[in-house]
Amino acid sequence: MAGTDRTEAGTGGEDSGAAPVIVLVAPQLGENVGMVARAMLNCGLTELRLVRPRDGWPSEKAEAAASGALEVIQGVCLFDSTEAAVADLQRVYATTARPRGMVKPVVTPAEAARELRAAAAAGERTGLLFGPERSGLVNDDIALADAVLTVPLNPAFSSLNLAQAVLLVGHAWFLAADATPPRKLETGGAQAASKAELVNFFERLEAALDETGFLYPPEKRPTMVRNLRNLFQRMAPTEAEVNTLHGIVSALRGKRDESSNE
Repeated sequence: MAGTDRTEAGTGGEDSGAAPVIVLVAPQLGENVGMVARAMLNCGLTELRLVRPRDGWPSEKAEAAASGALEVIQGVCLFDSTEAAVADLQRVYATTARPRGMVKPVVTPAEAARELRAAAAAGERTGLLFGPERSGLVNDDIALADAVLTVPLNPAFSSLNLAQAVLLVGHAWFLAADATPPRKLETGGAQAASKAELVNFFERLEAALDETGFLYPPEKRPTMVRNLRNLFQRMAPTEAEVNTLHGIVSALRGKRDESSNE
């Protein structure tokens, strides 16, 4: 889904030191690393560490698959072991879909996001571990983590590719501090109509409806008028839309005048 705005800050204004590091342990394909980089930048994550990438590094295939997320690709750091990759971190979450028989907290992405942000606010550096595409993390890697992160999915089919997993977890982290309103009316910059403009339209419409006999019988007119006004108020029309409504009333009154003169 396209939607990049190059005028916006690359990480959504986040302090990169507060964002969790993404650690890919033994990733297999350069294309997958590139798609992970793209998913990371979608969520304002920029620090990517690779542990023993199978196809080596740098990777032209990774750069091509990153689709413009070059700041992530160009900043990749390589490590020979998972221990070295997480050595400077104070809190690490290991992602896995399978129970491992270890005594560890198991959290959802949303809970991990809250804990990661709280840890970052306390000055801790944090990270998220992801295993190889085919087999996932080994138990020795998970033993380095403070908690296991599992994404709730269909238990009969919970398989994710590497980029999907990073995107789901990264998006949960992003949402934990996102202030986007859950619903808004997109007006394209148009100005909302004032109450005076609405009342002017209401009065013209009601006068036209009186002429046609629509607001009848008289004892029901107040209720009918209120219902009509509430209907248009719920629309929250713009100035341009009110002008269009005026045009409709004028056109209908003109048609009526024409027919009455025939």
